[in-house]
Amino acid sequence: MDRLWAPWRLAYITAAKQPLPTSGSDCFLCHAVCDTQDRDNLLLCRTARSVVVLNRFPYNNGHLLVAPAAHKATLADLSEEELLDLQVSLRKLVAILEARLTPDGFNIGLNLGRSAGAGLPGHLHWHIVPRWNGDTNFMPVVADTRVISQSLEALYDMLADECRSVFATPATPS
Repeated sequence: MDRLWAPWRLAYITAAKQPLPTSGSDCFLCHAVCDTQDRDNLLLCRTARSVVVLNRFPYNNGHLLVAPAAHKATLADLSEEELLDLQVSLRKLVAILEARLTPDGFNIGLNLGRSAGAGLPGHLHWHIVPRWNGDTNFMPVVADTRVISQSLEALYDMLADECRSVFATPATPS
């Protein structure tokens, strides 16, 4: 019998369901921007206008969130500088993930609003999900289980130094 090990999922499964954040004070992304404990917050890197965080409950190994440093809910809320910074960050992160994880492709997406699947509708963020040929199998369909091949801590260690060297400017919310 095979065993799947993903202990970080237990916190998600057993946590009491909380209302979704609607302001920066209860937003995990805003908390990560303001806190100095980047590793504890899984914050990989910062730019002048954005942050990159490992998804604590990933769909696949290497699942990243790219968000503006400021708590902004819609594309219209972003300045031209923030929008450009986020798109350049996405491009750089794809290159880093290609070099370190060698995926066959990516899903890159943005969920706008609760009805579109945004789990954090108050703080805009893009998902980058590396994909490999054959990475979808019977497990999600039959067992409602995703197999993640690397711990979040090991992935953080693998990517943090490279991300920090590529993204050298600290983020500050505007």
